[in-house]
Order: sequence, then C-alpha cells, then structure tokens
Amino acid sequence: MARSKITLEPNSIKNILTLRYNPIKTSQIPKKTWQDFVEKPTTQNVAQHVEHLIISNIKKSIKNSKTTKASIALSSGVDSTLVLSLLKKTCPDVQINAISIKFAESIDESKHAARISERFDALHHVVYIENYLKELPTAISIIRQPFWDLHWYYVVKKSKTLGKLLVSGDGGDELFGGYTFRYEKFLSLTKRNSSALAKTKAYLLCHERDWVPDQQKIFANKLQFSWDDIYSRVLSYFDNPLHPISQVFLADFNGKLLYNWVPLNTKIHEHFGVKPITPILSKETIDYATHLPIGLKYDPKNNLGKLLLREIIHKYSLEKLLIKKKQGFSVDTTNLWKSHGYELCDNYLSDARIVRQKWINDSWIQKHLQKNLDARYVNKFLGLLALEIWYRIFVTKEMRPSHTL
Repeated sequence: MARSKITLEPNSIKNILTLRYNPIKTSQIPKKTWQDFVEKPTTQNVAQHVEHLIISNIKKSIKNSKTTKASIALSSGVDSTLVLSLLKKTCPDVQINAISIKFAESIDESKHAARISERFDALHHVVYIENYLKELPTAISIIRQPFWDLHWYYVVKKSKTLGKLLVSGDGGDELFGGYTFRYEKFLSLTKRNSSALAKTKAYLLCHERDWVPDQQKIFANKLQFSWDDIYSRVLSYFDNPLHPISQVFLADFNGKLLYNWVPLNTKIHEHFGVKPITPILSKETIDYATHLPIGLKYDPKNNLGKLLLREIIHKYSLEKLLIKKKQGFSVDTTNLWKSHGYELCDNYLSDARIVRQKWINDSWIQKHLQKNLDARYVNKFLGLLALEIWYRIFVTKEMRPSHTL
C-alpha cells in the first residue's frame, strides 16, 4: 500500500478532535442549505411513497444488475431491518448474507439480528471483535485520516468474502429523525426565539461525547484552538427561519453523515472492491425526505423518531423483531479502554510525535491518562491515539499499515 506523504491542516485536526468530522473536506453528497429543509405540503400517502423510493433504488442498484447475491449490514434496528425486508420483497431470488458485529464486553445485538435474518431467509454472519483497536493502523492507512471509530472497516472486510455488493440502512437517522436523544435535549436547552449562537452551543452540548470540558487545553499553541472557530462551522445551520428541530436535522445532515460516514466508508469500500448500496440515501429519497414536515418524522411528546419508517415496519408486522434499546454497531468504549485502550495510549502517547510537533499538549495527556475514565475522556484519548498512528504511518513512516495493536 502506497504511503505518499500527506499533511493535515491545523483546522482539520481541531475539527476531527472536537466535532468528530472534518467539514473542510469535500463530500460526495451535496451539502444542504436551510432552503432544502423548508417543509412542503403533502397530499399523497407519504409512507407509501417513501417505501416506493427505497424499493426503486433497490431495483436500480440490485435487481436490474441481475446479481445473484448481496450482503447487508444488519444491526437490529429500524433502518437495516426495513431495508432487508424491502430487499427480500424486491429481489426474492437474490441470496442475502446478513453481517452483524459483536464487540467484546459490549451490548450484543447479534441475537436479535439472527432472528431478523431467519425471518427473511438470510444467511447470518457474526463478526466477533475482541480488540476493536487491533487493526486501527490498517484502517487509518485506508481512509488516510486520523479517525478511530471505524467499525465499518470490519463490516466491509467481511463483506468482501461474501460478494461484491453491500447494502446498508445508512441515512435513516439523518433523513427521518432517528437521533431522538439529541432532539429531546436540544429542546430542553433552547427556546423558539433563542439566538443562533445559543442554539449552536446547545447543539454542541448534545454532542458532548465528541469533546471534553477542558477541550481547549488539549491543543498546543501551534494549533490556536478557539471555540469561536468551532461555532462558526455550525452557526449557519441555526441562523435561518426553520423550526429549531429542522435546524437540527440540517446540522445533522451536514455533519458526520457528509464528512465522516460517507467519505470514510467510501474509501473503505474502494479498498476492498465492494460496491455500496444505500437505498435510503438515494438522491430522490434525500430530496423528498428533507422537505417533509417534522411531525411525520419526530414525535416530541413521546420522544419517538423515524415515524414514517416505523409505519412501513408496522405494515409488515416487524415491530416484535426490533431490539427495544437500539445501539447500532457500537462498542462500549469504557470497557474497551480498560481492556486495551489505556495500555495502548500509555504506550504510544508517552513519547508522542504529535506532542513533539507541538500539536498536542503533553500536560493534558499526563493529567488525564489513567485506567478509570468516563466515556468522554476515553473517546478523546482514542482520537489522540488515531492521530498519533496516522502521524507515524504517513509523516514519519515508522509504522507499517499492517502493524497490529
């Protein structure tokens, strides 16, 4: 694997370690403006039309290609279950391989996924990952950016052994209101007439897992960290006449989806030669869903999201198959820290190249590096570990991509 020397702009480092995405990069999906989220009246059966849009994309991507098999990333939630059901309905003769991830010492959703797979006659494959960080150097060498939360690497790696197509339910959260924990907290922190800056700060408080209270102390003077710079990345999403929840939808769409999930997953797909199929993220579905009224997506009284997708799920009597508390492909980072993360960070950050280059403050590392940490600080240390590994692969070239942690 070629390792041409690459660089990161200072703003990119600050964005990745604070927002967990980098809006400086170009995304494959066009960025949306507030006008794209203006509600439009609907006269048709909306759930039926959404189902039609998803099926149309499946037909175009899979059925018309005359493929005989396809893989699907299956957790046990609304998005992947819905897509699997419509995939089976649309392409009954296609052999479906369902892939689930089981992380050590984390919530196990694979048992629920197994029942869903059985319902749709899909072959179920469980990828067990004992050390989530083991192949981080390889994953970073593929995406060429310092991110650590790369579970998709393991999904695509497995998919490669089963065929050339990988279907996913990506986009369901962003387009149909899946981040209910965020909406509820945002509404509790703001009022309809709150200023754009106040709503920006509230929105970032809803992403508190991505930064820590003493965030500014992580960065050395060379990077000149400023919260005002971070606010400026998000402010425009809340400086418009949209309803506050629609503003959150806009910020979510233009956040991790466009500048983390899509670009990083694309590089992983390209590396393994696997073609991604994302029926919910078709241009037609995006253009339709973004203009739908909030009330068709999110119920604030019951804090329930994805109302339209749930309506389709109900149509096919699939509710009992879903896990009640959805986590997605999510590793328990505090347990990961105790089993592997702490030791790795103690090893690689004790003489960190990113400290030598005056990007990161050693005093912050020494103050917080300990076995018992809450999830926010664990996530931040894993971000620093990814940055250090990226630096050793692409700048000093002292680490091989094949190195295992």
